Amino acid sequence: MRRPVLSNLLLASGLLALTQLTMPTDAAAEARLALVIGQSAYRTVPELPNAANDAKGMTELLGNAGFTVTSAANLGQNEMRAAISDFAGKVSASGADTVALVFYAGHGLQIDGENYLVPVDLDPKREADIPLQGVRLNDMLNTLGALPTRARIFMLDACRNNPFPALGGAGHGLAIVDTKAGAPGSFISYSTSPGAEAEDGNGIDSPYTTAALTIAKQPNLPIEEVFKRIRVAVAQSTDGRQIPWESSSLTTDFRFFGGESSGQPALPGASAMALASGTRSVADWRKDLQGKEPRAAYELVIADDTVEAYQAYIELYTQDARTPRLRTVVERRRQMLAWERAVAINTRASFEAYLANWDNSDLAATARRLLLRVQNRNYALPVAAAAAPAPVAVAMAPTCPCSTPTPPASPVNPAVAPIIKKRVDDTPPKRKVVETPPKPRRPPPEDVVYERAPPPDRGPPPAAVMQGIGLGIGIGMGLGGGGRGGDYHNDRGRY
Repeated sequence: MRRPVLSNLLLASGLLALTQLTMPTDAAAEARLALVIGQSAYRTVPELPNAANDAKGMTELLGNAGFTVTSAANLGQNEMRAAISDFAGKVSASGADTVALVFYAGHGLQIDGENYLVPVDLDPKREADIPLQGVRLNDMLNTLGALPTRARIFMLDACRNNPFPALGGAGHGLAIVDTKAGAPGSFISYSTSPGAEAEDGNGIDSPYTTAALTIAKQPNLPIEEVFKRIRVAVAQSTDGRQIPWESSSLTTDFRFFGGESSGQPALPGASAMALASGTRSVADWRKDLQGKEPRAAYELVIADDTVEAYQAYIELYTQDARTPRLRTVVERRRQMLAWERAVAINTRASFEAYLANWDNSDLAATARRLLLRVQNRNYALPVAAAAAPAPVAVAMAPTCPCSTPTPPASPVNPAVAPIIKKRVDDTPPKRKVVETPPKPRRPPPEDVVYERAPPPDRGPPPAAVMQGIGLGIGIGMGLGGGGRGGDYHNDRGRY
């Protein structure tokens, strides 16, 4: 009776040990939740069969990596928004020690500098319909970014070509999303470079997902190293036509499989090098690439994926067959960086600066439309605000007080810049007043005695006496003012 019990205990311990070996160690240290969306059966444009396959493969991979996966396929707008909201609720309930991952396969669009995920029921007649019918990528990023989590990972296989004929003015690919501009702890990966279009591939999966399904399984690889290798693999499989791109603001290390440091700060290594590589100059890269075989040098700059690295390769390997394609990549990357700045600043000057350099790009029409929108926004200000620039022009005019204002050379629209009738310099300058101390008064001599003159020896005749009495009464009444007990005062005393 004891032998079966002992054998059962040994079997159970062996299964437990096997489970611990096969399960990723990171899963025990943190909660992992994933939302996988595959948009294949579009209703108004051709289907994307690989998108459904990509979602199925990623669901299996993430499940093996310790994620609790929620799968959703062929979602309309309301369904997609509900799926994102429900997933955010699960992440919030899971607590701050959670890694949240979203994988999206399907169409994506860039309209007016904003990226949109495309529901299967989207049917636009014009570009203005996309904000109403699509799902804004930033809404999903902000919804999850507002939650306390350990890390947020977004994988977007959504840069396929624009299939909607009514959207001829939309920009190619997706616009740059810089995770450093939002809440820290995010990692976002595109299946190709910003402003470029991804291929659907010849197999059952897209080139991006095919590489991810293979490379992410490798144990003990930090996430930055995983996506570096994905980028190199996709560039090789597409002959350089597609180069994945990512942006990271992660503050902790993360591995899909293996490793014991998921909750610790990123250590020196691949992830630290990834953060430092962006600061390296073209001269630094020239030193590193000097003397290397072209293929090895090409893989190094593809893994780094910076303008500085590409520029150094172009300068050193001018005759290499890969150089013309890298020139195209560098040109497009610089253009998309300029576009990102123009949209972020969102002023007349920013869009004019973009058009001065990229007037013939696919985003030029959008830049002109946004420029007009900014100008209209400025003209719609109240009259008082619109008149604010007027003092600048007045201050540049002559400031001589004797000059007379002249009528304007051309009529001025009072709704935009009201005519100022009074010039600032019409007011004469104030004279400088110098305060002088009052002159001291000379005190009267102390030995002076005021006495009445002695009466004459003879009195006046009677008629003169009566005339003097009348005159004295009149003067006394006039000075007294008729007040009771009133005295007349001046600055010398009382009389």
